[in-house]
Amino acid sequence: MNGLKTFILLASLTAIFGWTGWMIGGETGMIIALTFAVISNIGAFWFSDKIVLSMYGAKQVQSGYLYNIVKELAQRANLPMPRVYVIEMQQPNAFATGRSPDNAAVAATTGIINILDERELRGVMAHELAHVKNRDTLTMTITATIAGAISMLANFAFWLAPMGGGRDRPAGAWGALIVMILAPLAAMLVQMAISRTREYSADRGGAEISDDPLALASALQKLETAAHNIPNHKAEQNPATAHMFIVNPLHLKKMDNLFSTHPNTYNRVRELEKLAKNS
Repeated sequence: MNGLKTFILLASLTAIFGWTGWMIGGETGMIIALTFAVISNIGAFWFSDKIVLSMYGAKQVQSGYLYNIVKELAQRANLPMPRVYVIEMQQPNAFATGRSPDNAAVAATTGIINILDERELRGVMAHELAHVKNRDTLTMTITATIAGAISMLANFAFWLAPMGGGRDRPAGAWGALIVMILAPLAAMLVQMAISRTREYSADRGGAEISDDPLALASALQKLETAAHNIPNHKAEQNPATAHMFIVNPLHLKKMDNLFSTHPNTYNRVRELEKLAKNS
Protein backbone atom coordinates (compact mmCIF):
# COMPACT_ATOMS: atom_id res chain seq x y z
CA MET A 1 0.00 0.00 0.00
CA ASN A 2 2.84 2.40 0.86
CA GLY A 3 4.49 1.60 -2.47
CA LEU A 4 1.27 2.42 -4.32
CA LYS A 5 0.86 5.67 -2.37
CA THR A 6 4.43 6.67 -3.20
CA PHE A 7 3.89 5.92 -6.90
CA ILE A 8 0.71 8.02 -6.97
CA LEU A 9 2.41 10.90 -5.15
CA LEU A 10 5.42 10.83 -7.49
CA ALA A 11 3.08 10.79 -10.48
CA SER A 12 1.25 13.77 -8.96
CA LEU A 13 4.53 15.64 -8.53
CA THR A 14 5.48 14.98 -12.15
CA ALA A 15 2.02 16.14 -13.28
CA ILE A 16 2.42 19.37 -11.29
CA PHE A 17 5.79 19.90 -12.94
CA GLY A 18 4.39 19.34 -16.43
CA TRP A 19 1.38 21.59 -15.73
CA THR A 20 3.65 24.36 -14.48
CA GLY A 21 5.76 24.15 -17.64
CA TRP A 22 2.63 24.18 -19.82
CA MET A 23 1.14 27.20 -18.04
CA ILE A 24 4.37 29.13 -18.47
CA GLY A 25 5.28 28.16 -22.03
CA GLY A 26 2.56 26.02 -23.59
CA GLU A 27 3.48 22.67 -25.13
CA THR A 28 7.06 23.81 -25.70
CA GLY A 29 7.35 24.89 -22.08
CA MET A 30 6.01 21.57 -20.86
CA ILE A 31 8.53 19.62 -22.98
CA ILE A 32 11.40 21.83 -21.79
CA ALA A 33 10.28 21.47 -18.17
CA LEU A 34 10.08 17.68 -18.34
CA THR A 35 13.44 17.51 -20.13
CA PHE A 36 14.97 19.63 -17.39
CA ALA A 37 13.45 17.29 -14.78
CA VAL A 38 15.09 14.28 -16.44
CA ILE A 39 18.49 16.01 -16.56
CA SER A 40 18.18 17.15 -12.94
CA ASN A 41 17.29 13.66 -11.76
CA ILE A 42 20.20 12.11 -13.64
CA GLY A 43 22.53 14.49 -11.81
CA ALA A 44 20.83 13.78 -8.50
CA PHE A 45 21.00 10.03 -9.18
CA TRP A 46 24.80 10.07 -9.50
CA PHE A 47 25.92 12.82 -7.13
CA SER A 48 23.28 13.50 -4.45
CA ASP A 49 24.91 11.27 -1.82
CA LYS A 50 28.30 12.96 -2.20
CA ILE A 51 26.71 16.41 -2.08
CA VAL A 52 24.71 15.86 1.11
CA LEU A 53 27.53 14.06 2.94
CA SER A 54 29.91 16.88 2.06
CA MET A 55 27.31 19.46 3.09
CA TYR A 56 27.25 18.04 6.62
CA GLY A 57 31.00 17.42 6.85
CA ALA A 58 30.52 13.66 7.25
CA LYS A 59 33.67 11.60 7.88
CA GLN A 60 33.80 7.97 6.77
CA VAL A 61 34.70 5.34 9.37
CA GLN A 62 35.75 1.77 8.62
CA SER A 63 35.87 0.35 12.12
CA GLY A 64 34.62 1.02 15.62
CA TYR A 65 31.36 1.03 17.58
CA LEU A 66 28.97 2.44 14.96
CA TYR A 67 30.59 0.52 12.09
CA ASN A 68 30.21 -2.80 13.91
CA ILE A 69 26.52 -2.16 14.63
CA VAL A 70 25.81 -1.33 10.98
CA LYS A 71 27.80 -4.36 9.77
CA GLU A 72 25.80 -6.76 11.97
CA LEU A 73 22.47 -5.24 10.91
CA ALA A 74 23.38 -5.23 7.21
CA GLN A 75 24.10 -8.94 7.44
CA ARG A 76 20.75 -9.54 9.16
CA ALA A 77 19.00 -7.57 6.41
CA ASN A 78 20.94 -9.38 3.65
CA LEU A 79 22.24 -6.04 2.36
CA PRO A 80 25.66 -5.08 1.00
CA MET A 81 27.74 -3.28 3.61
CA PRO A 82 27.01 0.46 3.22
CA ARG A 83 29.58 3.17 3.76
CA VAL A 84 29.38 4.45 7.33
CA TYR A 85 29.86 8.11 8.25
CA VAL A 86 30.00 10.12 11.47
CA ILE A 87 28.98 13.78 11.61
CA GLU A 88 30.43 16.01 14.32
CA MET A 89 27.16 17.52 15.53
CA GLN A 90 25.49 17.84 18.92
CA GLN A 91 21.94 17.29 17.64
CA PRO A 92 21.20 13.54 17.79
CA ASN A 93 20.10 12.43 14.33
CA ALA A 94 20.87 10.06 11.47
CA PHE A 95 20.10 9.55 7.78
CA ALA A 96 20.74 7.27 4.82
CA THR A 97 21.63 8.24 1.27
CA GLY A 98 22.78 6.67 -2.00
CA ARG A 99 21.16 5.66 -5.26
CA SER A 100 20.90 1.92 -4.50
CA PRO A 101 21.78 -0.69 -1.85
CA ASP A 102 25.10 -1.25 -3.64
CA ASN A 103 25.97 2.46 -3.37
CA ALA A 104 24.39 3.30 -0.02
CA ALA A 105 25.75 5.26 2.91
CA VAL A 106 24.44 5.74 6.43
CA ALA A 107 25.42 8.64 8.66
CA ALA A 108 24.97 9.31 12.37
CA THR A 109 25.82 12.37 14.39
CA THR A 110 28.08 12.24 17.43
CA GLY A 111 25.07 13.46 19.37
CA ILE A 112 23.03 10.34 18.63
CA ILE A 113 25.94 8.05 19.43
CA ASN A 114 26.32 9.75 22.82
CA ILE A 115 22.64 9.90 23.80
CA LEU A 116 21.44 6.41 22.84
CA ASP A 117 22.42 3.08 24.35
CA GLU A 118 23.54 0.26 22.04
CA ARG A 119 20.08 -1.31 21.74
CA GLU A 120 18.48 2.02 20.77
CA LEU A 121 21.25 2.86 18.32
CA ARG A 122 20.72 -0.55 16.67
CA GLY A 123 17.06 0.35 16.28
CA VAL A 124 17.92 3.66 14.59
CA MET A 125 20.49 2.20 12.22
CA ALA A 126 18.10 -0.63 11.34
CA HIS A 127 15.57 2.07 10.40
CA GLU A 128 18.14 3.68 8.10
CA LEU A 129 18.99 0.34 6.52
CA ALA A 130 15.28 -0.19 5.89
CA HIS A 131 15.33 3.05 3.88
CA VAL A 132 18.22 1.61 1.87
CA LYS A 133 16.46 -1.72 1.35
CA ASN A 134 13.26 0.03 0.22
CA ARG A 135 15.29 2.34 -2.07
CA ASP A 136 13.71 5.31 -0.32
CA THR A 137 16.96 7.24 -0.68
CA LEU A 138 16.54 7.34 -4.46
CA THR A 139 12.82 8.11 -4.22
CA MET A 140 13.40 11.05 -1.87
CA THR A 141 16.25 12.39 -3.99
CA ILE A 142 14.03 12.44 -7.08
CA THR A 143 11.21 14.00 -5.07
CA ALA A 144 13.39 16.80 -3.71
CA THR A 145 14.85 17.48 -7.16
CA ILE A 146 11.47 17.79 -8.88
CA ALA A 147 10.05 19.91 -6.05
CA GLY A 148 13.01 22.27 -6.30
CA ALA A 149 12.64 22.50 -10.07
CA ILE A 150 8.94 23.36 -9.73
CA SER A 151 9.83 26.24 -7.43
CA MET A 152 12.34 27.48 -9.99
CA LEU A 153 9.74 27.30 -12.79
CA ALA A 154 7.30 29.23 -10.62
CA ASN A 155 9.87 32.01 -10.35
CA PHE A 156 10.00 32.15 -14.15
CA ALA A 157 6.23 32.63 -14.14
CA PHE A 158 6.71 35.81 -12.09
CA TRP A 159 9.03 37.34 -14.70
CA LEU A 160 6.82 36.24 -17.61
CA ALA A 161 3.61 37.62 -16.10
CA PRO A 162 3.92 41.14 -17.65
CA MET A 163 4.08 39.58 -21.13
CA GLY A 164 0.46 38.45 -20.88
CA GLY A 165 -1.02 35.26 -22.27
CA GLY A 166 -1.13 33.55 -25.65
CA ARG A 167 -0.71 30.13 -27.17
CA ASP A 168 2.88 29.95 -25.92
CA ARG A 169 1.99 31.41 -22.52
CA PRO A 170 -1.46 30.07 -21.50
CA ALA A 171 -1.12 31.43 -17.99
CA GLY A 172 -1.28 35.12 -18.73
CA ALA A 173 -0.67 37.64 -15.94
CA TRP A 174 -3.24 36.25 -13.48
CA GLY A 175 -2.44 32.67 -14.37
CA ALA A 176 1.26 33.31 -13.81
CA LEU A 177 0.46 34.61 -10.36
CA ILE A 178 -1.57 31.47 -9.59
CA VAL A 179 1.28 29.26 -10.84
CA MET A 180 3.80 31.20 -8.77
CA ILE A 181 1.80 30.62 -5.57
CA LEU A 182 0.13 27.24 -6.02
CA ALA A 183 2.79 25.19 -7.84
CA PRO A 184 5.48 25.37 -5.11
CA LEU A 185 2.86 24.87 -2.40
CA ALA A 186 1.44 21.78 -4.11
CA ALA A 187 4.93 20.40 -4.70
CA MET A 188 5.85 20.93 -1.05
CA LEU A 189 2.72 19.15 0.18
CA VAL A 190 3.34 16.15 -2.11
CA GLN A 191 7.01 16.00 -1.08
CA MET A 192 6.07 16.00 2.60
CA ALA A 193 3.38 13.36 2.06
CA ILE A 194 5.95 11.06 0.41
CA SER A 195 8.42 11.69 3.26
CA ARG A 196 5.92 10.78 5.95
CA THR A 197 4.74 7.67 4.09
CA ARG A 198 8.30 6.38 3.79
CA GLU A 199 9.10 7.04 7.47
CA TYR A 200 6.30 4.76 8.67
CA SER A 201 7.46 2.08 6.24
CA ALA A 202 11.09 2.38 7.40
CA ASP A 203 10.00 2.16 11.04
CA ARG A 204 8.33 -1.19 10.33
CA GLY A 205 11.22 -2.41 8.18
CA GLY A 206 13.77 -1.36 10.78
CA ALA A 207 11.86 -3.16 13.52
CA GLU A 208 11.94 -6.33 11.41
CA ILE A 209 15.69 -6.02 10.76
CA SER A 210 16.58 -5.45 14.43
CA ASP A 211 13.80 -7.73 15.70
CA ASP A 212 13.24 -5.13 18.43
CA PRO A 213 10.45 -2.60 17.70
CA LEU A 214 10.57 -1.19 21.23
CA ALA A 215 14.24 -0.24 20.87
CA LEU A 216 13.39 2.09 17.98
CA ALA A 217 10.35 3.38 19.89
CA SER A 218 12.54 4.25 22.87
CA ALA A 219 15.13 5.91 20.60
CA LEU A 220 12.52 8.03 18.83
CA GLN A 221 11.22 9.41 22.12
CA LYS A 222 14.73 10.44 23.19
CA LEU A 223 15.52 11.93 19.79
CA GLU A 224 12.29 13.93 19.60
CA THR A 225 13.07 15.75 22.82
CA ALA A 226 16.77 16.29 22.16
CA ALA A 227 16.49 17.29 18.50
CA HIS A 228 14.06 20.08 19.31
CA ASN A 229 16.29 21.43 22.07
CA ILE A 230 19.57 21.30 20.14
CA PRO A 231 19.71 23.26 16.86
CA ASN A 232 21.01 21.83 13.60
CA HIS A 233 22.34 24.97 11.89
CA LYS A 234 23.30 23.21 8.66
CA ALA A 235 19.82 21.74 8.27
CA GLU A 236 18.27 25.15 9.00
CA GLN A 237 20.38 26.56 6.17
CA ASN A 238 19.41 23.67 3.86
CA PRO A 239 15.80 22.76 4.79
CA ALA A 240 15.40 20.70 1.60
CA THR A 241 17.47 17.99 3.31
CA ALA A 242 15.25 17.83 6.43
CA HIS A 243 13.22 14.88 5.15
CA MET A 244 16.33 12.67 5.10
CA PHE A 245 16.78 12.56 8.87
CA ILE A 246 15.11 10.05 11.19
CA VAL A 247 13.53 12.91 13.18
CA ASN A 248 12.86 16.44 11.96
CA PRO A 249 16.08 18.44 12.42
CA LEU A 250 14.27 21.78 12.12
CA HIS A 251 12.70 23.68 14.98
CA LEU A 252 9.12 23.45 13.73
CA LYS A 253 5.75 22.56 15.22
CA LYS A 254 5.44 18.95 16.34
CA MET A 255 1.95 18.50 14.89
CA ASP A 256 1.27 15.68 12.46
CA ASN A 257 -0.06 17.96 9.73
CA LEU A 258 0.34 18.66 6.02
CA PHE A 259 3.31 20.94 6.62
CA SER A 260 5.48 18.44 8.50
CA THR A 261 8.22 16.41 6.81
CA HIS A 262 7.93 13.69 9.46
CA PRO A 263 5.01 11.88 11.11
CA ASN A 264 4.27 12.82 14.69
CA THR A 265 6.69 10.91 16.92
CA TYR A 266 3.91 9.85 19.30
CA ASN A 267 2.09 8.19 16.38
CA ARG A 268 5.28 6.46 15.24
CA VAL A 269 5.94 5.13 18.74
CA ARG A 270 2.35 3.91 19.04
CA GLU A 271 2.64 1.98 15.75
CA LEU A 272 5.89 0.37 16.91
CA GLU A 273 4.30 -0.63 20.22
CA LYS A 274 1.43 -2.26 18.32
CA LEU A 275 3.96 -4.10 16.19
CA ALA A 276 5.77 -5.35 19.30
CA LYS A 277 2.51 -6.66 20.80
CA ASN A 278 1.61 -8.51 17.60
CA SER A 279 5.03 -10.05 17.08
